[in-house]
Amino acid sequence: MLAYLNALSTIMAMLTFFAIVWWAFSRERQTANHEAAMLPFALPDESHPHPHGGTQP
Repeated sequence: MLAYLNALSTIMAMLTFFAIVWWAFSRERQTANHEAAMLPFALPDESHPHPHGGTQP
Protein backbone atom coordinates (compact mmCIF):
# COMPACT_ATOMS: atom_id res chain seq x y z
CA MET A 1 0.00 0.00 0.00
CA LEU A 2 2.82 2.39 0.84
CA ALA A 3 4.43 1.74 -2.55
CA TYR A 4 1.24 2.85 -4.32
CA LEU A 5 1.12 6.02 -2.24
CA ASN A 6 4.75 6.76 -3.09
CA ALA A 7 4.10 6.13 -6.80
CA LEU A 8 0.98 8.31 -6.76
CA SER A 9 2.78 11.18 -5.03
CA THR A 10 5.68 10.92 -7.51
CA ILE A 11 3.30 11.02 -10.47
CA MET A 12 1.42 14.00 -8.99
CA ALA A 13 4.70 15.87 -8.42
CA MET A 14 5.84 15.17 -11.99
CA LEU A 15 2.52 16.33 -13.42
CA THR A 16 2.69 19.49 -11.35
CA PHE A 17 6.25 20.15 -12.51
CA PHE A 18 5.37 19.65 -16.17
CA ALA A 19 2.27 21.84 -15.82
CA ILE A 20 4.36 24.67 -14.38
CA VAL A 21 6.97 24.32 -17.14
CA TRP A 22 4.22 24.28 -19.80
CA TRP A 23 2.63 27.40 -18.26
CA ALA A 24 5.96 29.24 -17.94
CA PHE A 25 6.88 28.71 -21.60
CA SER A 26 3.41 29.18 -23.06
CA ARG A 27 2.77 31.85 -25.71
CA GLU A 28 0.65 33.88 -23.30
CA ARG A 29 3.70 34.32 -21.02
CA GLN A 30 6.10 35.27 -23.82
CA THR A 31 5.71 39.03 -23.32
CA ALA A 32 6.06 38.81 -19.54
CA ASN A 33 9.10 36.55 -19.87
CA HIS A 34 10.76 38.99 -22.26
CA GLU A 35 10.07 41.92 -19.93
CA ALA A 36 11.48 39.99 -16.97
CA ALA A 37 14.57 39.06 -18.98
CA MET A 38 15.22 42.74 -19.76
CA LEU A 39 14.91 43.97 -16.14
CA PRO A 40 18.65 43.76 -15.32
CA PHE A 41 19.38 46.00 -18.30
CA ALA A 42 16.80 48.60 -17.23
CA LEU A 43 18.85 49.60 -14.18
CA PRO A 44 20.70 52.89 -14.38
CA ASP A 45 24.35 52.65 -15.29
CA GLU A 46 26.52 53.05 -12.19
CA SER A 47 29.41 54.60 -14.12
CA HIS A 48 27.59 57.86 -14.93
CA PRO A 49 29.14 60.81 -13.12
CA HIS A 50 27.12 62.29 -10.29
CA PRO A 51 25.69 65.76 -11.13
CA HIS A 52 27.62 67.34 -8.22
CA GLY A 53 30.94 65.78 -9.16
CA GLY A 54 32.43 62.37 -8.45
CA THR A 55 30.63 59.12 -9.08
CA GLN A 56 27.60 57.65 -7.45
CA PRO A 57 28.27 55.09 -4.72
